[in-house]
Amino acid sequence: MSGSASPSYRERNSTADRALDILLMFTDTQLVVSGSAVAERLGVARSTAYRYLQSLVSSRFLEEAPGGGFRLGLRVMEIARLARRSYGLSEVALPVMTELAEDVHETVLLTRRTGELVVCVDMAQTGTRAVRISYERGSTLPLNAGASALVLLAWLPQEEARRLLESASLHRFTPATLTDVDILMKRLDHIRRAGYSVTRGELDPDVMGIAAPVRDERQQVVAAVSVAALASRVFPEAEAEFARKVQETAQKISERLIAVGG
Repeated sequence: MSGSASPSYRERNSTADRALDILLMFTDTQLVVSGSAVAERLGVARSTAYRYLQSLVSSRFLEEAPGGGFRLGLRVMEIARLARRSYGLSEVALPVMTELAEDVHETVLLTRRTGELVVCVDMAQTGTRAVRISYERGSTLPLNAGASALVLLAWLPQEEARRLLESASLHRFTPATLTDVDILMKRLDHIRRAGYSVTRGELDPDVMGIAAPVRDERQQVVAAVSVAALASRVFPEAEAEFARKVQETAQKISERLIAVGG
């Protein structure tokens, strides 16, 4: 082996590092950058900055903006398209769901509706407090039971929601399960006004659920995120705090979903 020290990772990749630094200068409020701004950001002479910029232009990561300066190029959009194709709903949602599970120490579920059934897409659990529930990954449940199912119905057009409920087999899982369509429709209206759903013992005895809607770029409800916990662990006065956290999680998932789907 040579006695000379091998170059560090950053030294061996200084050109790549500087190219990334340039690309990271672009933000929602900074869509065009100038050569002088790049030189200042990198701490190099303007002529050196322009060499980096021209290299990015030749590889189509940047292009010259009509009014001067440089903007992101078509190659960035091509890579973004490929990145979006690699993400599914679970991959987008699971990191945020895990954060919520670690915060509240309860089971967090992600569900979608398929016709008359609600499908559990994924779940996040931490610690030893996870409750035994009817939902498992890939399991299906009817529309009338559980906080997630009601959330997925609540933002449908009322005529469609009523049609689905009237055509479905509304099973009674516990004495608290709702099976009357008119009562369910009133419940959906309340959920829509509140922005979230709370159920206690309607699907699994002694289990409560709090769910909120996940929306796509058209603001359509495409999924629901929920917390499932033993009802005895969540007193009524704590429901509002749980609901706030679930709604915040749903909003974060919606933002991530819009980012990869746009």
